[in-house]
Formats: sequence, C-alpha cells, structure tokens
Amino acid sequence: MPSFSIALTGLEANSVALDTIGNNLANLNTTAFKDQTASFSDLFYQNIGNTGSGNALQVGLGTQVAGTNTDFSQGSLSTTTDSTDMALNGSGFFVVDQSGLEQLTRAGNFQLDQSGNLITTTGDGVMGYAAANGVVNTNSPLTTLQIPVDETQAAQATQNFGITANLDAATAVGGAFSSTITVYDSLGQSHAATINFSNTAANTWSYAISLPAGDSTGVPVNTTGTLTFSSSGALLTPLSNVTGISFPGMTDGASTLTMNWDLYNTAGVAQIGQTVGNSTATASTQDGFASGSYQSFSVNSAGVLSAAFSNGQTQNIGQIAVASVTNVEGLTLEGGNNYRTTASSGAASVGTPGAGGRGTIEDDTLEQSNVDISTEFANLIVAQRAFEANSKTVTTFDTVTQETINMIR
Repeated sequence: MPSFSIALTGLEANSVALDTIGNNLANLNTTAFKDQTASFSDLFYQNIGNTGSGNALQVGLGTQVAGTNTDFSQGSLSTTTDSTDMALNGSGFFVVDQSGLEQLTRAGNFQLDQSGNLITTTGDGVMGYAAANGVVNTNSPLTTLQIPVDETQAAQATQNFGITANLDAATAVGGAFSSTITVYDSLGQSHAATINFSNTAANTWSYAISLPAGDSTGVPVNTTGTLTFSSSGALLTPLSNVTGISFPGMTDGASTLTMNWDLYNTAGVAQIGQTVGNSTATASTQDGFASGSYQSFSVNSAGVLSAAFSNGQTQNIGQIAVASVTNVEGLTLEGGNNYRTTASSGAASVGTPGAGGRGTIEDDTLEQSNVDISTEFANLIVAQRAFEANSKTVTTFDTVTQETINMIR
C-alpha cells in the first residue's frame, strides 16, 4: 500500500521544517544570522484512470521539501565599544579568506590575532585593499588587512609651514613683531622657529627666520626677505611661497632642516590697519611630527582603516572590501557565518563600501540576527501540528491494514 509512504513523506518534510525552525531559534543571538524557511511542493501523482469526459483521475503520492529560503533582510544594528566590531549598513558581504578560499560573511565581529591581522571569530582573514605610505590602492589585489599593533611611526621632518598673521599697517618704521612656530627635524626633535617681522617702509616689512641659539651650527639659507603689501593690505611680494629655507648642521645629529613657507595656500600674511602695535598671529600649520607608537584604529563609512599614534598623527592603513552577488539565494551556507558563491548566485563583485550599491560600514557596531522569535514560535506550532497529522495518518493506515488482515482470517 502506498499510503504509508505518503505519510512518511509528510513526516520527513515536516521534520525538515522543524529542524529549520529549531536552527533559527538556536541562532537567535548569532551575529548577522539570516532566518530560513522550508518550503514544500507536492511529490508526484499516479494516474488511476479517466472520467467519462476524459479527465485524468490522479492520486497524489506525498510531499517534498522544495527549498530552504533565506531572508537576507538586514538585522538591527547594535553599538559596541570595540573598534574591531563592524556592521554593513545596506547590502553586500565582507570578504574573508578561509585557507586560501574566498568566502563571504555578514558577521563583523572581528578580532586581531597576535600579528595584528584582522580576522573573524573562526580565524578567517578579513580581506581588503592595502595602503602604502597612507595611500590606499583599490586597484591592487585583495589581501588580509593588518593593524600595526606593535609598530612605531617614524618621525617626519617639517617640510612646509605657514602662519595666519596680520601685520598692523599703523606700525611705525622700525616697529617689530614676532611669531613662533614649533617645527621638527628628521629625528623628530622639536624646535621653536621664530619669524621676526620689522616695518621698513610704508606697506613694506622685512622678515628673518631663526632657530634657538645652539640648535644648528651651519649658515642658514634663504631665511631673510621682504614682504610688500597693496594699499588694501593684500600681499604683493614675494609672488609665490618662500622655498629652500635651510638650517644645516643640526646639533642633535639630524639632517639639514629644509622647509618651505606657505604664504598663499593658507590664510597667509596680510596687513590691515589696527591700533599701533596690534599685529597678530592667530594660527600656524606645519607638517612635521615626532615618532609615535600605535594606540588604536578606527574605520569610516567607506571602510578606510586609520591607525592613531601617540604623536597625535593618524595614517590610513587599508580599506575594507565589500562584495555583492546577483542572486543571494544562490549562495551556499558554509557554517561559521560564511557563504560561498555558486553558479546559481553568480560571481562576487568586489569593491569598496558605499560604491556600486554596496552598503557602508558602521564602526563599533554589530548586526544582529533577523530571526523574529514570535514568528518562529507560530511556525513551530504549525509544523508540529502537521507532523502530528502525518503521524496520525500512519496509525490510521496501520489500523486499516490490520482490519484487512483480520478479514482474511
């Protein structure tokens, strides 16, 4: 009798449904887990004859699991206090390297290993674009991103400096004003560079740049000159920035300190009439710094990783890669929160966050599971009742079979 096999297909299909619901509930707190639903279809039919009008008489022979559908809608985002935690706000997947195989994940609960590599909780390397000297190259091959946890940023000598200053036009000839700016040599040692201004004529000031006595022993180069202003106070000469300012023979053993004075790319120097002796310098800029040790890192919405150092500097160290696929339902679940592309899903299109319809990165944030517990409990009751109904069908068929055997007796 086929009756038993019909009921058994129902039991098997609903058992899969119960397993799927149980797995959803088990992963209720799994980072970025995506809810699944088992869908059924009828199995096949047996033709047992035709009606008088020629219509086929068919008897169904059971059911089967047609597929498990995954809900890829975004889970809620929860803030954390760990910079290694990241969430994708929008579509797409993080790209990870599992023993040389490229896989995808939505789970951004990353960690750092002993070498500073950014990895998943299962040890897969988080992939992205490397940076060289603070510049990310998105045309380079993907690589495991590494945080410079034990590194020291080398010192950088000042190459460019500038001040925002106003020289009081009412200052008498011979009147002076000075402004000091901290600059750094190649060893990262700081020096207080002083710019002395002296009014030599109407709308004309001379300047002299110096370091403290004893900081250098050589003859300074290009450290003096003249500034002229228009009647409205705008700087007329020099016509461009002052370049090649040099202090050779640094007594601490550093290389010759060579700098450029940026007169035109910042607010610069102007001359506006004020109260006599009221020249001012309100701001200064320079691009040198001392050496510094690694402190922390952060990531912005575009996935760019920046390391912060104890010298107050930050440097780009890489950029998170994000992948998208045409058919997300075609992805194969690999466990460990990972997915693998298939012919059905199509190849992954990898790029930067926020580009090409890919989601952006939320730092110090994790995506939660999108499982809805109330929906799962409702589905659990339905699947349970269906399983019980098919069980009842088996016992009923068993009773009928027993009665048939008794008739023969």
